[in-house]
Amino acid sequence: MNADDPVIPVDPQDPAQRRRRNQQDGARGGKPFKFGQKGDVREVAVNVPPDEPPPWQFGDTHAVVGQRTPRVDAVAKVTGKARYAYDMNLPGMVWAAFVRCPHARAKVTAVDYSEAMKIPGVLVAKDYGSKDIRYALQHFGVVAAETHAACLEAVRAVKATFEVLPHAARMDQALAPDAPRVHSERPNKTGDDFRPEAVAAFEKAAQGCDAVVTGTATTEVQTHMCLEPHGVTARFEAPDRATVWASTQATFGARGEVARVLKVPEANVTVIAHYMGGGFGSKFSLGVAGAAACTLSKELGRPVKLMLERRAEHAQGGNRPSSVQEMSLGVKKDGTLAAYKVSKTGTGGIGGGAGAANPMIYDFGEVAEADFEVATNAGAAAAMRAPRHPQGSFALETIMNLAAEAIGMDPLELRRKNDKHPIRARQYVEGAKRFGWDKRTASGSGKGPIKKGMGVASSLWYALGGRGAQVLCRIRKDGSVEIRNGAQDIGVGTKTILAMVAAEELGIPLSRVTPFLGDTNDPIGPASGGSTTAPTIMPAARTAAFMAGRSLREIVAKTWDCGADDLALGGGKVIHLKDRSKSMTFEKACALMPGDEIAELGKRTGNYAAYEGQTGGVHFAEVEVDTEDGTIAVTRYLALQDAGTILNPLTAESQVNGAIVQGVSYALFEERILDRQLGQQVNADMEMYKIAGPKDMPRAEVILTEVVNGANNVGVAGLGEGPSVPVAAAIAGAVHNALGFPVWSLPMTPDRVLAAIAGKEKGK
Repeated sequence: MNADDPVIPVDPQDPAQRRRRNQQDGARGGKPFKFGQKGDVREVAVNVPPDEPPPWQFGDTHAVVGQRTPRVDAVAKVTGKARYAYDMNLPGMVWAAFVRCPHARAKVTAVDYSEAMKIPGVLVAKDYGSKDIRYALQHFGVVAAETHAACLEAVRAVKATFEVLPHAARMDQALAPDAPRVHSERPNKTGDDFRPEAVAAFEKAAQGCDAVVTGTATTEVQTHMCLEPHGVTARFEAPDRATVWASTQATFGARGEVARVLKVPEANVTVIAHYMGGGFGSKFSLGVAGAAACTLSKELGRPVKLMLERRAEHAQGGNRPSSVQEMSLGVKKDGTLAAYKVSKTGTGGIGGGAGAANPMIYDFGEVAEADFEVATNAGAAAAMRAPRHPQGSFALETIMNLAAEAIGMDPLELRRKNDKHPIRARQYVEGAKRFGWDKRTASGSGKGPIKKGMGVASSLWYALGGRGAQVLCRIRKDGSVEIRNGAQDIGVGTKTILAMVAAEELGIPLSRVTPFLGDTNDPIGPASGGSTTAPTIMPAARTAAFMAGRSLREIVAKTWDCGADDLALGGGKVIHLKDRSKSMTFEKACALMPGDEIAELGKRTGNYAAYEGQTGGVHFAEVEVDTEDGTIAVTRYLALQDAGTILNPLTAESQVNGAIVQGVSYALFEERILDRQLGQQVNADMEMYKIAGPKDMPRAEVILTEVVNGANNVGVAGLGEGPSVPVAAAIAGAVHNALGFPVWSLPMTPDRVLAAIAGKEKGK
């Protein structure tokens, strides 16, 4: 970035800029700041709260922030020092497990726990949960024992009888005319049909188009496959206190749930989640395992551990819903998208939550939408990285590629014409040049059985953070610094950037700062998900460090007989701005404290009027498709991704690489397969549920698009969701380019690829 780049004033008459401003809840007016990206810098007026530092703006330089910094907890993780909820083994601890029903729909008519109670070490064997079974492996009982082995043996010893009822575990079964109702009070298929006026507008606009393309895209249910399953180790301490080590993304949410389950004051509950082995959106609640462990701990007066076994993790731990998306898109020869009609249907199991973000990103003109949800006798869905968006992206980007072919336009140019987002506008150009898009050949023109292709897809997300978080900054007399918040680092490096922001603001080396996350005894923080964690916590962290640094400057100012504003922190020193010959090391300044420490609490206020209310990304993929055996190899991948101010490029790139891994897995492998007769998942383990491995990964390159968006005093935006949106779509586009026609179903397994080829050869 260059501070001398042109500054483009904000035009108050521009509807797009007004809309972006109205998305923010910050103050208007105030001092002008430069926000934006290279080639597009705008002056935005901001009222800065009195106890908050001014926002970083375009052209600012940093000493710590922006450096490639290894995770501060990396050594703990690779050496095994890091303790997860699964690792907690407390004195006197009891193991617990659920007793489950193998049927997808049944009534539990009788249960005999007597044999289970005869097993040495078994303490509890009893009913727990509903006896009205609505999906396979739903629990109806629980056991607890002195050892894990005795616990599992007790589960096997429980004898139960069931009245097996008709089920509809799969969506096609649930949609059959004679399908049994999953929920007695409503039909299996619910939702909102097309509005007649929207259909009429679509049809009128389509009549003026040069081409109308149609297609139906399907995506299968994807389970979360967290390495550490759901569960907790709970310790109730009479009369009304509890400590829970939880595998959770929401420490404070879990604290409230524990308090309700145990009927104790929330202030008497501590939830600890220093480390967590994966969540991806599925661990926002205490969960049934956590509630059971807490209840048993109170009953037995001993710590209890209950973690889901792998097959139950698949059934009960959440999933990304399936989708069927029927689309018609009208396009003019000049590339104008004039009419779009889409009907979306999916299943989130017994719990709902299906849907697809389609349309999005592009200006589709007249749009008609219908959204339906199908209840099935299967485990409930849960939020999964960028909920609704990857399935929506796959469908809409595929129909976009068909539209481009129909009018003879390059698919990248079609996207550029219909996408006015300023960040993606830059990324389209930079990405095409870097990826060698000009070398892309016409779809289906390759010779031989191995066909190569290139694809492109676009990304967006909405996470600029929100109010409420608080961060404590503590400067001690010896010059050491603590920065503390109770939210969770779910493995993305939040702890590292927390320390980096504090070090930057205090002008000291990162080694002087110790960050703390994952303990509800520390200040309140958000649930770690939705790409909101960093943009919610980091501004509060900078504010806390700013206030603590100001207090330190006030102490030094008394010694030097000057004002605190005459001093600055930087380079590990306190510097006199008016007399540069005067300076003092940070450690010596801390030694002047009259007490043992300075402690300041920074609070997250509302957002400012940002440069752009959404983050942007553009991804490119290259594949090789073997038309003889149907296999797809992703050979090269390029992701250009915006996340506002890039606090740590190393962990930011890791986030994007992780999204690519999961996207390749979603595109080519992952699929929950349910037996039609039993309703059980037949691939419910880590061997048969295929996920991408090292040999499946392409040569990937990540380009972080730095944007000083100004939404908060750090300018950081969320990065978890955005890069996961377009990956499968970009790969599917590359497959389309290789074959000359799309594969409409995810995952694009060899059988589906061969079926698509056979269908094309038969003229279908």
